[in-house]
Amino acid sequence: MEKAMINLTINNIPVSVPKGNTILDAAHKINMHIPTLCYHPDLKVAGNCRVCVVEVAGSRELVTACSTAVTEGMTVSTNSYRVRTARKTIVELLLSEHNADCTKCYRNGNCELQWLASEYRIGDHVYHDLVKEEEKQPDTSSLCIIKDDSKCVRCQRCVRTCSDLQDVGTFSVVNKGKRQKVSTFYGKPLKDVFCIDCGQCTSRCPTAALTEKPLYEEVWDAVADTSKHVVIATTPAVRVAIGEELGFEYNKQSDSKIIAALKLLGFDSVVDAGYFHDIYIVELCTEFMLKMKQDNENGATTILPYITSCSPGWVEFVSTKYPDMKPLLSRCKSPRLIFGSLIKVYYADKKALNPKDIITVSVTPCTAAKSENAQSQPGIADVDFSITTRELVRMIRQSGIDIQRLDAADYEPLMSEHSGASVLTEVSGGTTEALIRTLSELITGKELDPQMLRIMPLRGENGIKETTVTFSEVRAGWEFLKDKDIRFAVVNGSKYAGTIFGQLKENKKPYHFLEVMICQGGCIGGGGQPIPVSSDLIKARAAILYSLDEISSLKKAHENAWLNNIYREFLTKADLKENQKILYY
Repeated sequence: MEKAMINLTINNIPVSVPKGNTILDAAHKINMHIPTLCYHPDLKVAGNCRVCVVEVAGSRELVTACSTAVTEGMTVSTNSYRVRTARKTIVELLLSEHNADCTKCYRNGNCELQWLASEYRIGDHVYHDLVKEEEKQPDTSSLCIIKDDSKCVRCQRCVRTCSDLQDVGTFSVVNKGKRQKVSTFYGKPLKDVFCIDCGQCTSRCPTAALTEKPLYEEVWDAVADTSKHVVIATTPAVRVAIGEELGFEYNKQSDSKIIAALKLLGFDSVVDAGYFHDIYIVELCTEFMLKMKQDNENGATTILPYITSCSPGWVEFVSTKYPDMKPLLSRCKSPRLIFGSLIKVYYADKKALNPKDIITVSVTPCTAAKSENAQSQPGIADVDFSITTRELVRMIRQSGIDIQRLDAADYEPLMSEHSGASVLTEVSGGTTEALIRTLSELITGKELDPQMLRIMPLRGENGIKETTVTFSEVRAGWEFLKDKDIRFAVVNGSKYAGTIFGQLKENKKPYHFLEVMICQGGCIGGGGQPIPVSSDLIKARAAILYSLDEISSLKKAHENAWLNNIYREFLTKADLKENQKILYY
């Protein structure tokens, strides 16, 4: 049933919107700008900053556009003298409680409070500077995130993001009045509270109150060290999003130009992270098949479902909130850790380099990846530095590189080929699609049905997605799977994990394979991606990755010729225990 339409005027412009819409929704429909701060399209409305106040005829008080529903015949003014004066006063009050060291700030040039100050031409402060010196010491205890209370405007976006989107609850509002602040449990450092390092708070914070812990200066130092051989890998999710900050739309030439930019930055070698995603898919499939065989032989139900573990934030989430489920996690290393391992073993051997002289840098959409090395084997780190898409953008800007003007460049030939399946692993549900492509051919011994290249139930924005695969023909040794339903599920965002685990414990949904990504949309919506972020942008990034799979001539991970080379030349010949260290936790 269609919603009834409400007619109103905004600044004497008539507009009709569905019943239940807000004044802000109506203003957006006619491209009328109303400034906001606490509002974010992905979050529940709070209406606590009051930057979006407007004047409604017949109302004594100014009302917030983000939280006030439209009514029939409403007359709204968004730019009256009263409105402009109120907004300017609000911004000035916010600035009085804000550490406005803008020139030194990490978010300088991409700060919503800074934009507001510019919009309302805030010069000298009318109000006293209320920020105390002792409040200017940020919490840097976390490996991934910096919390700076002196730059917090109490918009509570981080609180809503952490609780409503992620189901983690690291942050909450404490105290009242002038003592009100966003705090962790008992004000403890971030490293001492439950935090999955997903970085979604940093993507939605309007200021620099929450930022990723930058490592790009350390990467600059590594590049400048002539005694080191620095290898960098960028993921598909990074490559499709980087243009959002650098001012270009992704196309088929973008990858080669990004490679050229990385070489100009001084990296000795640029490898395709998709290559390692293919290896991950093959190993994930191999381990899943082994789990199914064990489950059949033992008659047990505790081995399955087999749950992915390539999202480092997810590993922390399940370890803390659902420790009884942790034994079901895959032991496969994430693609970025496989990259680090193979660079320092296989690549080092091929290039006659000492692994101690190699520095590995992973560019990822994930802030949690910065702490992932803690899961690595002791000794030489798999990945030395993990930087976000935003950090790479900063390095490119510092170098004055115009990517669009660069000539094409190629990946390191040893690790340059990837399948369409590898690209899909960066989208929610894509890892499962990629695995099914390989699983089907390994179980049946026959070429994949082309219809299986698009598993539509696993695509889209739903929090929980599922599909069933049945094999009518199987190879010898897999007869127990003939005509048996193999059930797959995808959890799109950590807030849905509780639902699916509840179903599993009650045996309502006896899945065999479970893919979980803590960020909605998958890696493309990671906490290290360009700011601003929105569900529409995440959809656009996903569409690009699906299109890259469509045009790829190589659809399945196990058919990657370069991958098969490394298995023949190295992985099947090396010591089994050493292989385990390279590919598994």
